[in-house]
Amino acid sequence: MRIDLHTHSNASDGTDSPAELVANAVAAGLDVVALTDHDTVAGYGEATAAVAGTGLTLVTGAELSCQVDGISMHMLAYLFDPAEPAFAAERELVRTDRFRRGRAIVERCRELGAPISWEQVQRIAGAGAVGRPHIASALVEAGVVASVSDAFTAEWLANEGRADVPKHETDPALAVRLVRGAGGVPVFAHPGAVKRGRTVSDQVIADLAAAGLAGLEIDHTDHDDSTRSRLRDLARELGLLVTGSSDYHGSRKTVRLGEFTTDPAVYEALVAQATGAKPITD
Repeated sequence: MRIDLHTHSNASDGTDSPAELVANAVAAGLDVVALTDHDTVAGYGEATAAVAGTGLTLVTGAELSCQVDGISMHMLAYLFDPAEPAFAAERELVRTDRFRRGRAIVERCRELGAPISWEQVQRIAGAGAVGRPHIASALVEAGVVASVSDAFTAEWLANEGRADVPKHETDPALAVRLVRGAGGVPVFAHPGAVKRGRTVSDQVIADLAAAGLAGLEIDHTDHDDSTRSRLRDLARELGLLVTGSSDYHGSRKTVRLGEFTTDPAVYEALVAQATGAKPITD
């Protein structure tokens, strides 16, 4: 089985619609794909309908924006009940603040000389929740940078970069409790992605494991071999699952669906912990 547990649609900052994501996952030879848009479940309905007749299994999820000790991090949440009120309220709070932050970042960019507009960014985002990748695409359109990745530097949109603006981010221990409270399974996304900025300590990960964290996303394009080896040792020490995923964003990033995958036994162990929802098959 080929299992990719981290992908994005245009319900957040990917470029594929949920239906296109499903079709592309089938074309990539995947057996299981997780839809993990940022802080939203808006793509679930379309993705679920698109799975019918494909032979693909869809895992519903989300990627949550978190922060601890001033360090931003992301938490993947799988197979939770999207209607559970406490977790739904926190996702709504994060989404609302994304809108405020997006406008503020655009203004910062304009003050720094970038000829972009909020209307342009909204056009790029479409129905999706505005995020920095949409602003990065606007910077590419304006000829300010050559690619989306080039926008994520200290010159522009990187964490604590010239145009960055802080946003509401959930405490990760609270995120773990909320995900578990909604019957879901929490996995720390790309925990060693140093090129994104500062990363949390092993002690923070140990504390999250004690709070109910289920796993670490280790096989990821932002981790080199030594980072993967170190994180595997840590996961073994803490009794955490080890997942692998593409973090696919469509054409906005160069990573391919299924570029990294999760072992089937790990997938089964993850699903066994979920009580909020079940994987969707045709």
